[in-house]
Amino acid sequence: MRMNADRLKERLESLYHLYNKREYVDPDPLFFLYDYPDVRDREIAGLIASCLAYGRVNMIMKTVKAVLGQMGPSPRRFMEDNRDIDIRNRFKGFKYRFATEDHLCDLFMGIKSVLSEFGSLEGCFAGDGNAVDKKMADEKSTNGGLTHLYRSITRDGNVGHLLADPEKASACKRSHLFLRWMVRKDGVDPGGWAGVSPAWLIYPVDTHMYKIGTMLGFTRRKNADKRCALEITQGFRRIFPDDPVKYDFALTRFGIREQLEVNDLKQMLVRTGSKIT
Repeated sequence: MRMNADRLKERLESLYHLYNKREYVDPDPLFFLYDYPDVRDREIAGLIASCLAYGRVNMIMKTVKAVLGQMGPSPRRFMEDNRDIDIRNRFKGFKYRFATEDHLCDLFMGIKSVLSEFGSLEGCFAGDGNAVDKKMADEKSTNGGLTHLYRSITRDGNVGHLLADPEKASACKRSHLFLRWMVRKDGVDPGGWAGVSPAWLIYPVDTHMYKIGTMLGFTRRKNADKRCALEITQGFRRIFPDDPVKYDFALTRFGIREQLEVNDLKQMLVRTGSKIT
């Protein structure tokens, strides 16, 4: 038997109300964004936290805390008040997995350049005209604005794999995670970018969301690539067109937090013998 969209939405809403709470955030780099009430600080902290959100979660949290700690209470003021050479000296010797001090500092230099030219990361994101990917005539998305932000940050430096190129095949999981944090506003996501519609967001697809999207029948892709992310997003968009990424946080607690397994999620969403398509 098949579960209809209304039944699936009921179960997703139930999970949302159970797990979309701040008590389930830690450990998650989103946790650090709550320290920045000013959106112009939050967007910088959020971009840095998302760029470093790969690897073991305890190391992610340790690294993000250390980097943001060096910047003080206002990342924006840190960028504006410090010379390039001072920033490079501050992070001399930085190393996190594949990221070196040069990658991190080139990211900072790119952010400084964007702030100087556009006033904010949000201003750069919207700088392509309307932040909608012109190549995707059949659906609005954030790819256009994300590409403009990526090009502007990486124009004069090498950030390594801290930022993925939205025009390539990558799902750009960490970039779409950053956008979810900045665009959505609820009990978990702090928001702040009021000019971008949540309806345009694309799912931040990692191994956990890939398994969930496959389980729900939203994708048959063999890899968690860009097309896979768009298919999973479209699946959720049929359930909640105004805010398709609404359920991302609650769903990805399964497989990340102890005592919340993906098999448990399957039992909550799909009755025995049922298939969602």
